[in-house]
Amino acid sequence: MKSRCGMVLEKIFTSEKCQATLQVPVAGDIKKRLSLPADMSLPDHFLAKQSISPTLDGPINRRLRRASLSEIGFGKIESYAKLNKLGEGTYATVFKGKSLLTDNLVALKEIRLEHEEGAPCTAIREVSLLRDLKHANIVTLHDIIHTQHTLTLVFEYLEKDLKQYMDDCGNIMNMNNVKLFLFQLLRGLGYCHKRRVLHRDIKPQNLLISDRGDLKLADFGLARAKSIPTKTYSNEVVTLWYRPPDVLLGSTEYSTQIDMWGVGCIFYEMACGRPLFPGSTVEEELQLIFKTLGTPTEETWPGLSQNDEFASYSFPYYEREQLLHYAPRLDHIATDLLTQFLQYDAQKRVSATEAMKHKYFETLGPGVHKLPDTTSIFTLPGISLQKDPGLRSSNVAVGRNKQKHSLLILLQVNSAGRACSFNGERCSRSLLGSGWCEILIVLVADVQTWTAPASQQKRAV
Repeated sequence: MKSRCGMVLEKIFTSEKCQATLQVPVAGDIKKRLSLPADMSLPDHFLAKQSISPTLDGPINRRLRRASLSEIGFGKIESYAKLNKLGEGTYATVFKGKSLLTDNLVALKEIRLEHEEGAPCTAIREVSLLRDLKHANIVTLHDIIHTQHTLTLVFEYLEKDLKQYMDDCGNIMNMNNVKLFLFQLLRGLGYCHKRRVLHRDIKPQNLLISDRGDLKLADFGLARAKSIPTKTYSNEVVTLWYRPPDVLLGSTEYSTQIDMWGVGCIFYEMACGRPLFPGSTVEEELQLIFKTLGTPTEETWPGLSQNDEFASYSFPYYEREQLLHYAPRLDHIATDLLTQFLQYDAQKRVSATEAMKHKYFETLGPGVHKLPDTTSIFTLPGISLQKDPGLRSSNVAVGRNKQKHSLLILLQVNSAGRACSFNGERCSRSLLGSGWCEILIVLVADVQTWTAPASQQKRAV
């Protein structure tokens, strides 16, 4: 029979054990209810206060959530440490930083507030939209810090963007990776478009890439929430190379299709290693488009005959070229999808959701269409990036006073089989003509000129 003292000690021990086991789920429940990372450590003073006077055990409204996050340390500049500057623009400076709350790297977008005008409208748009967009392929906005002179947006940190990724692999991407990046871009845009949000600035620099290969839409400064289908917007949106012809010709009435033209341009650029329409002016951009896709007519683009800007340019008539000639690394299935992106009539452009169902993506399997919005495609078995055959990953072997480089190089080769350029230098398409093609070779040793074997000398049809 237990002594009275033993029973008391057992009761105390059992009580303490119960309290200890209850402490973990309480903290976990708080983090879940406040949408905080599961691995984040909550401050002791905050947990102590909640154990004495719990305020988060009932319904949580916006005011209560904001007060709780502030008490934890969110919304305070001292919760973040700046590491180094990443870039600077007209209104904002971006720093690489570290969160003292989570110990994770972050990107700090510090927006300067002008006393006369207050916060730039681009910053207000970005904050208001990203606050409600939660998706695996959209950059996460972790925190917002408002002081007298600055508005700081705290984003998840990703090492590089798609432009840097393509540069790092010598502009020769593995076609598996092209497919994975394109699908993720469509997945992120499809989520936005379902919520009637237009990004309006699709370009490689605004697509961030994680080490695993997650692609995330970023920089929503030009984005708009489109509530009325016929609402008029500015036509000064989208970087020139990725701007659709209807916007180039002054259209201010557009919908989600504005983003899909840019998707097609990026698809081509990833596969072929160069921009599709690198115009320096609006007129040159239109001319490059028309030379490739053919000069549009009233039949291919209803309503074009009423466009005064189109008439003012007096473009010559160009026949449509076969996209296969411009994109030798894309097969007929991939070229069909590319063609659906690059439609003159905006209403005929494939939507992001429809494009994800295209035959081109069949090899990814059905699982990619069943994932929750916030789950990465890389959680699926068999989905992973493959090694890009680019110049930056070349192997170097040193011999007697001589270096040999094993490089995978994209050569521009004419119909006679003589190389006109190598080492990733880009040639103007207007100089190449229909007699040129591109081939991918492995080049070993120091070479100044190279002639293709007869078996590889082929003329573009």
